[in-house]
Amino acid sequence: MSKAADTAAENRPEQAGTEQGRYVIAGGEFTRDQRYIATRITADGRDGYPVEPGRYRLVVSRACPWASRVIIQRRLLGLEEALPMAVAGPTHDARSWTFDLDPDGRDPVLGIERLQEAYFARFPGYERGITVPAIVDTTTGQVVTNNYPQIEWDLAHEWRAHQRPGAPDLFPEAHREEMTELDKVVFHDVNNGVYRCGFAGSQEAYAKAYAQLFGRLDWLSARLERQRYLIGDTITEADIRLFTTLVRFDPVYHGHFKCNRTKLTEMPVLWAYARDLFQTPGFGDTVDFDHIKRHYYQVHTDINPTGIVPCGPELEGWLTPHGREALGGRPFGDGTPPGPPRADEVVPPAHTPYAV
Repeated sequence: MSKAADTAAENRPEQAGTEQGRYVIAGGEFTRDQRYIATRITADGRDGYPVEPGRYRLVVSRACPWASRVIIQRRLLGLEEALPMAVAGPTHDARSWTFDLDPDGRDPVLGIERLQEAYFARFPGYERGITVPAIVDTTTGQVVTNNYPQIEWDLAHEWRAHQRPGAPDLFPEAHREEMTELDKVVFHDVNNGVYRCGFAGSQEAYAKAYAQLFGRLDWLSARLERQRYLIGDTITEADIRLFTTLVRFDPVYHGHFKCNRTKLTEMPVLWAYARDLFQTPGFGDTVDFDHIKRHYYQVHTDINPTGIVPCGPELEGWLTPHGREALGGRPFGDGTPPGPPRADEVVPPAHTPYAV
């Protein structure tokens, strides 16, 4: 880390346990710390970390939308064996995500109780957010990277030799420029837009974020009314990115973050689109609604001081027919869908509509 970056980190409030680190700037507008550990794991090992199946451990929480993007991509690409996964519990304190789902509260491979330990092993006193997803080198116990957009890109490109036969192309070259532009607006207005509503520090900041969020959702709805997927006729990373926000919309963002103009279930096109993806192998079978709700409602005590987790909404609707096949499209392009989840990675039955 550069000296300038360290100084900047010292001069702002930090909430180390949050999904990506968050803070509110003057005027009440929420902004997100997007300075991540830049180290990459590459096929040629140019950063000192070569791609080696089994060497690294992907640490995630199923509650976190940013981690969920990598979980879905890993499933679609068939990298479960090459990049084993550790699942942190859905709640955490101000210090770090914890491995309270594991026996004795320790990750069985890394042998640590808190993800913070892997960060500190490489950067003693690390002062930015202890975030997921993160990749840890099991040979040293040190974090390698938490740069989730770069992780996604590298899993698709640098790890290609270890992907399953039939893995889809999630970053099609023909649509690269369009994807880049779409990523910017979806991140600002939707993925981060719900947080800008929920953590706004003033009425004006909230109203601005609220208008941008629903304006963008209306724009996306119009786009998806005439095509099955966001870009081209196959699933791309753009769809993964939008899905992880949509799947959390009614359980969390509509009420908890005050994104309450309409529920997802009241936006016909987006609701059908989200169900289409949810029912696609690799998407809905990674979603843990219990973890999602417990995280937001129990961790964000500044918004929900009682810590009460709502019982609803009901989940059966996620499995209802969506009718999106009429728009055509080939979900996996020239590839094939992934097989069933690994037995040790199946979402608990009570946490998913597949068992309702």
